[in-house]
Amino acid sequence: MSNYFKTVPTKEGFFGEYGGSFIPPQLQEEMDKITDAYFSISKSHEFISELRSIRKHFQGRPTPVYFCKRLSEKAGSRIYLKREDLNHSGAHKLNHCMGEALLAKYLGKKKLIAETGAGQHGVALATAAAYFGLECEIHMGEVDIKKEHPNVVRMKILGAKVVPVSHGLKTLKEAVDSAFEAYLVDPINSIYCIGSVVGPHPFPMMVRDFQRVVGIEAREQFYEMTGELPDNVVACVGGGSNAAGIFSAFLEDDEVSLWGVEPAGRSYKTGDHACSMKFGTTGIIHGFRCKVLQDEKGEPSPVYSVASGLDYPGVGPEHCMLNEKKRVNYVDATDKETINAFYELSRLEGIIPALESSHAVAYAIKMSKEKKRESILVNLSGRGDKDIDFIVDNYGLPE
Repeated sequence: MSNYFKTVPTKEGFFGEYGGSFIPPQLQEEMDKITDAYFSISKSHEFISELRSIRKHFQGRPTPVYFCKRLSEKAGSRIYLKREDLNHSGAHKLNHCMGEALLAKYLGKKKLIAETGAGQHGVALATAAAYFGLECEIHMGEVDIKKEHPNVVRMKILGAKVVPVSHGLKTLKEAVDSAFEAYLVDPINSIYCIGSVVGPHPFPMMVRDFQRVVGIEAREQFYEMTGELPDNVVACVGGGSNAAGIFSAFLEDDEVSLWGVEPAGRSYKTGDHACSMKFGTTGIIHGFRCKVLQDEKGEPSPVYSVASGLDYPGVGPEHCMLNEKKRVNYVDATDKETINAFYELSRLEGIIPALESSHAVAYAIKMSKEKKRESILVNLSGRGDKDIDFIVDNYGLPE
């Protein structure tokens, strides 16, 4: 995999057979401009210096790696967390939002448009818009607006316009549809800042590259703490931005096993989960090719997860390629396992994780039974403030 990041994806945005750009010609013109700008602007000394300054002084990076002593004693293996919950705004999302917004500033754009599921990407983009003095419009499904109320309030406080999406399942997929439509109205003055490693080229590449900072830091920090690399790296996967970020630093380390955890929800019945990698077939959604949960007509199937940031019927094209190459193991965690992990981490370590990240914690706990002598590095992609009311109202407090 030498020179991996210079050769993957291809110039057309393909990761193997996945990715690419399947969009109308007028929109392709704008995407080509963004791609050209990304390669010219984001590699400049000025851009890199400004982004590094933002990460250090505004975001509070690097975020630490932390050893979970009490959780490890109970689970059986050595569990570590990459604390992206401590990144400013409470999740890894700000890593690519500040990069995308900085690019928008260099391009002379006036408005940022995006979708959000759990609200973490929406909050991060609203934060970036406030920092750079740009307008911000966030599209969010009505189901998620009700479920993630604290993040909706945060977006509004930060000055973003929150657009409720009332069609279909009223969750993340519909929010993406709505945001894309809004962007098409005025692609000259606005930029679509997608929330994950999905969408038409260059977004899967761009978001991954901005998220690579997570893996670069984590690899160095873990080695400094332990004198070796982790045996396992675990991250939740919806679209897959946090996983792409942390996995990126370990792709060439064959001794490190990589685990992407999808949401198994209530069951494996259609509409009860969002396991795109396990049950999806190759198709096109939101302008790119990937594994999609779809019916026989090629229409996206209904999906569900207790975590609003994971209920997406597709998955990032790079993840699809890494799955085919068998470099990453894609597994899953149920709602029940996730809620249990949420409380375990909260009560044993004093860290309240986001429901999305709790899927990764759940799988780390589960795999500890077979890997008692091994180390597990979990990407704790976000904090759980946004989820606490929903969890207590629907699942109660444990005894």
